[in-house]
Amino acid sequence: MNRVKAWIRATLGFSRGESNAFIILLPLMVLTVFSMSFYRYWSAPVARDYSNHRHYLDSLIATWEWEKKEDSVIERSNSFFHFNPNTASQEQLQSLGLNKYLALRIVKYRSKGGKFEIRTDLMNVYGMDTLWFKNALPYIDLPEVKPEKPVETNRSSKFSKKEKVTFDLNAADTSQLMKLYGIGPKLALRIVKYRNKLGGFVNMSQLKEVYGLDSAVISRLAEMTFIDRNFTPVKLNINQLTEKELAVHPYLNWKIARAITAYRFQHGAFQSLDDLSQVKLLDEQELEHIRPYLTLD
Repeated sequence: MNRVKAWIRATLGFSRGESNAFIILLPLMVLTVFSMSFYRYWSAPVARDYSNHRHYLDSLIATWEWEKKEDSVIERSNSFFHFNPNTASQEQLQSLGLNKYLALRIVKYRSKGGKFEIRTDLMNVYGMDTLWFKNALPYIDLPEVKPEKPVETNRSSKFSKKEKVTFDLNAADTSQLMKLYGIGPKLALRIVKYRNKLGGFVNMSQLKEVYGLDSAVISRLAEMTFIDRNFTPVKLNINQLTEKELAVHPYLNWKIARAITAYRFQHGAFQSLDDLSQVKLLDEQELEHIRPYLTLD
């Protein structure tokens, strides 16, 4: 035992009293950890016999009268009648077995200009009951597929088609931009705001800098809009504007604006835009990017 105590003191750094306490506590801890397992082993639960109660419950269930309800699907199918979802009222839709919320959703969809062209268009309604649609399908007064449009072969058809109308990107307002597919009120406003901060677009590639515009929308804008060849953007006078006024432009920041004004203070007014290459924070690519928006007078 003394050897064990000596080993504990040497290994764990305990004092003599702590070693004695550790030797006493260790078996108690082991006993505590495994006591629950021993208890469960020696006192296994005895299965109870519920056979008497089961016979009593079975006798009660045998005395009950069960009422067989008709299948709701069959009841629905018997109430169907021919209808057109483009003209049916909310009450008529509900009488067909459609719940109140879906019927109201269809009516609201129509009030906003929506139209059902073929039968399966009803499945585009959010939350549509597929089982109801399957049973109602034969009663929907709509074609199953869209009719093919006749192909015009005569020359007059060339003039009957609407011509593609393009508009000036730097003069367009939000309502014009929203006419393009994929551009909503937020994106249209974002394009106009960024155009105003720039001072106008000088090339279509700048649309990539507008947050939230994906490549498909940018391609559509490039197809449906143009930039006037004679357009001159709003220019920043680098010999007169303050650091704060220069830093507002998207292509400049506070550091670059501070460097421009510091260079102007040390060396005098810029004689040409090429002098901006002396500003260390502006590399050649950034200088070409900002050049259309700068002036000396």
